[in-house]
Amino acid sequence: MCLSIPSKVVEVNKDEVTAIVDTMGVKRKVGIDFIADEVEEGDYVLIHIGYAMNIIDEEDALESIKVYQEILEKMDEEQRQEVQESMVKESDNCPNGGVT
Repeated sequence: MCLSIPSKVVEVNKDEVTAIVDTMGVKRKVGIDFIADEVEEGDYVLIHIGYAMNIIDEEDALESIKVYQEILEKMDEEQRQEVQESMVKESDNCPNGGVT
C-alpha cells in the first residue's frame, strides 16, 4: 500500500531546485522541479519518487497529519517506528505516488 503523507517544506535551495521537507519528523531532500508555482518554506507538498508533485492546502495537510498521528498513537513503539520508516520509504518508491 502506498501512502502520500503531506510534508512541510523547511528549506528551499533554488540553485539546486530542491527542498528539505519534514515528513512527520523525518527530514529529507526532494526535487521541486515539477511544481509550477514557487515553493516556499512552510508550504506543504506531496512527494512521489523523491520529487514534490504539488503544493497542498495547509488546513488539509494538517488534518491528514492529525489522522496519521492518531493511527500511530494506537500502536506500540516498535510498530510506530516501523510504520514511520516505511511510510517515508514507500512514498519515494511508490509507482503511483500514493494514489490508490
